[in-house]
Amino acid sequence: MQIEQQLAWAKCAQPFSTLGPTSTPEGLQITAWLPGATAVSVSRVGEETTLFSLQRVNDSDLFRGVSTQLKEDQPYELLVTTSETEYRVIDPYQFQEEAFHAVHFIDHAPQNLYQQAGAQLLNLSVNDGEIEATRFAVFAPNASAVSVIGDFNQWDGRKHPLQRTDIGFWVLVVPGVSAGTRYKYQIKDAWGNDLPHKADPLGYHADQYPSHASRVFDHSRYQWEDAQWMEARKADKYHQAMSIYEVHLASWKRPDRESGKRYLSYRDLAADLVPYVKDMGYTHLELMPVSEFPFDGSWGYQPVGLFAPTSRFGDPDEFKYFVDSCHQAGIGVIIDWVPAHFPEDGHGLARFDGSHVYEYDDPRRGWHPDWNSCIYDFGKGTVRQFLVANALFWLDKFHIDGLRVDAVASMLYLDYSRKHNEWIPNIHGGNENFEAISLLRWMNEEVYRQYPDAMTIAEESTSFPKVSRPVHEGGLGFGFKWNMGWMHDSLRFIANDPANRRYHHGDITFSMIYAYDESFVLPISHDEVVHGKGSLIGKMPGDEWQQAANLRCYAGFMYGHPGKKLNFMGNELGQTREWNHDCSLDWHLLAFDKHKGIQALYKQLNDVYKTLPALHSCDHEPAGFSWIDSGNADQSVLSFIRQTADGSQKVYVISNFTPTPRSDFKLGVQDKGKYKLVLNTDSQVFWGSEYPVEQVVEAVEQSHNYRPYSIKISLPPLATIYFIHE
Repeated sequence: MQIEQQLAWAKCAQPFSTLGPTSTPEGLQITAWLPGATAVSVSRVGEETTLFSLQRVNDSDLFRGVSTQLKEDQPYELLVTTSETEYRVIDPYQFQEEAFHAVHFIDHAPQNLYQQAGAQLLNLSVNDGEIEATRFAVFAPNASAVSVIGDFNQWDGRKHPLQRTDIGFWVLVVPGVSAGTRYKYQIKDAWGNDLPHKADPLGYHADQYPSHASRVFDHSRYQWEDAQWMEARKADKYHQAMSIYEVHLASWKRPDRESGKRYLSYRDLAADLVPYVKDMGYTHLELMPVSEFPFDGSWGYQPVGLFAPTSRFGDPDEFKYFVDSCHQAGIGVIIDWVPAHFPEDGHGLARFDGSHVYEYDDPRRGWHPDWNSCIYDFGKGTVRQFLVANALFWLDKFHIDGLRVDAVASMLYLDYSRKHNEWIPNIHGGNENFEAISLLRWMNEEVYRQYPDAMTIAEESTSFPKVSRPVHEGGLGFGFKWNMGWMHDSLRFIANDPANRRYHHGDITFSMIYAYDESFVLPISHDEVVHGKGSLIGKMPGDEWQQAANLRCYAGFMYGHPGKKLNFMGNELGQTREWNHDCSLDWHLLAFDKHKGIQALYKQLNDVYKTLPALHSCDHEPAGFSWIDSGNADQSVLSFIRQTADGSQKVYVISNFTPTPRSDFKLGVQDKGKYKLVLNTDSQVFWGSEYPVEQVVEAVEQSHNYRPYSIKISLPPLATIYFIHE
C-alpha cells in the first residue's frame, strides 16, 4: 500500500519515515499530510515571511517541498489554506527526537511509566523561546496503526498518526495542545480493523458519559500546604491510634435539590465532610475507589481510568485540595485500590489493541465470573509495571497516606470462585497464583521503599499466611490486613438472641487465638450493609431499645478489642435502612435522641481510644492484651485487659451481652488501688438506661479470675464498660 493510502486510511505505522523534515542534497525537504488542504507554505515559527510552498503529491493530501533557506535545526510552521479557512500549525513531525525521548527510560523504574507515557505536557525550545506541546505515548504492541484524536484535530484519525517504537509504544509530540484538551486514541488491530476509540490508560483526567474522553492535565500547578502533616505521618503507625471512617463520596451526603448538582464536589466535601470527620474524632478517611469508573452502581470497584480521580466530583486539582484539607485537619486519607480486575467497557483496557494487552488471554485465568470483568495478566512485565506505577502514582501526585487493596484473595488463588474444571493449576499443580503473589510483593516493596511513611492494607478473606509480614520474612509485604474472621464471627454472635448467646460464646472469643498472626484492622465496612444484609443496627435482635443497646455494646467491644478500627459511614448514626449508593445517608435521624445518642457514643469511643495508649499502642503485640474471663458463657459476659507494653496503663473492658443487669459483679484485677469508669455505653447520653454504675471502685486484696485483687462493679444491661486503673 502506498504511503498516501496508508495515511488516508489512518493505517500508517511509521509516519516519521515520510512526514517531517529530511535532509537531501538539494536542501531540507518538508513533507506534510494535511487532509482538506488546498495550498501549503512554510515559514519559521513566529515569522510571517513565507520561505517556500509545498506541492501536492499524486493528487493526494500529501504535500512536499524543498528549501535551501530553512536549516535542519530551525523549527517551522505551516500556513495551510482550505476551501473554507486559513490557519497556521507547527508541524508535529519535526519533533521526532522529543517524541522518542518518552520511551528511552520507561522501563527502568515503575514510576517512569506515568512520568513519561500518557499525555505529558512539555515546552519546546523554539527560536529563543518556548511553545507548549503535549507528548503522547500509548502502549499498543499488537496494533497495526494508532492515531491520537481530539479537540485539536476534529477527532479525525487521519491527521495525527503516531509512530510505532520497538518496545510497543506509539509516540508523537503535538505542539499547541495544552492542559484541558480532550483526546482519545484511534487504534486499528493487527489486521487493520477499527476498534472502539480508547481512553488513555495513563490519562490523568477523564470526562464522564457519553464521551469518556481523556483530558490533558498539568500536575505541576497545585501548591500543597500539608508539609506539617507529611512530617507528622512518619510516626510509627503500628503503635498509634487508627480509627478509619469509610466513605462513599457520592452518597455520604447529597446536595440540596435547589443547587441543581447531583453530587457534592471535592471542594464541597472538603468544607463539609472533613470538619465532620475531625469533630467525630476519626483519624483516617478511607474512600471507596476514586479512580475513574463508568458505572455508578459498581461503587468504583470496576475502574477504567486508574490514573484519574473520578471527575464526578471535580478535576484532579480539586481532589488534591480535598486531600490537602484532610491533612491540614490532621486526618489521613486511604483510598481503595483495585488491581484485581477491570470492566469490559469499550473505551477501556479490554482488548486494548485488539489483543489481550492487559488481561490474561485464557478466560480460565482472564475472566472473573463473580464480577463479569477482566483479570490483569499479573505475569506480564508491562502489566506489572502499570499496576505498581499506579500504586506509586497516588502516593506521589495526591499525597495519599494509604492504599487499601481490594479483593486480594481473588488475586492469590487461581481457583477463586471457580469450579474444578474452570481454572488452570500453577506449575506445581496448585492453586496459588505465583504471578499475583510476586506482583503484590513487588508493589509493597516499592511503596515502602519510596514512601516509607505510607501504608498498604489488604482486604484478604482467607488464611493465606503472612499477608502483613515483610517480604524478606516470606510475607506479602502489606502493612495491615482486614480481619474478616473477626468481623464474621462477632456479627454472627451479636445477631443471636441474647438468651442463646451462651451457646455461641466461642464466636466472640475465637479471634484472640490468631489475633497476632497478622497486623489486623477490624472492619465493619460497606460490604456488611448492602445486598440484603440490612443495616448494622438492623442486625441487632430485640425491640427498638435493645437493638440500640446491642449496637452500643458491640461498638464498645470493638473499640476495646486489639486491632485498628474501621466503620462504614452511617454506622455512627444507627442508620436503620440498608445503604443505598443512590441516596444520601439518613441525616434526619439525628433529630431523634436514639440516633443522636449512638452518634455521641462513636464520638466518645474515638476520643477514649485515641486518648488512652493502652487501647491502641499494642494492637499487634500479645503484651497488650490479657483475658480476665473468656469463659463466662452462662452469663455472656466477656472481660479482658488492654495495656501498654510496660504495663503503666491498664484499661479493663467488660461486655455484658445480655439484657440482665448484674450488681456486685466480681472481677479479678491485677493491681491494688482505685479503678475509674471511663466509658459506659449504657449512659443516658448515648440513649442508654443509665443503670447505676460505680464511677470509682477500690480493689480489695481478694484473688479472683487468677488475679491477686478484685473489685465489685455493676454491669448495665447490654453494655460495655471500661475501667482504668489509677
